[in-house]
Amino acid sequence: MTQVTDAERKRALVLRLKRVEGQLRGIQRLIEAEEDCEKVAQQMAASRKALDKAFFTLVGCVIAQGDVPGDEVALMLAKFS
Repeated sequence: MTQVTDAERKRALVLRLKRVEGQLRGIQRLIEAEEDCEKVAQQMAASRKALDKAFFTLVGCVIAQGDVPGDEVALMLAKFS
């Protein structure tokens, strides 16, 4: 099994955030175009899930680096999720 480097994790996280950024711009366009509220809500939910995935990817990086004790990771998860 190959080991993922910190640089690869960082790149993947940045790419995921760029996708979320694009989704948010799309939502803005939907609102400006006065699209159906349900369509806007659906896209907001998808963006929120994508951002949640980015957050948990970040938490995974914290765990993988091993610099933060497990109880502190648990507190971070409770605080921010």
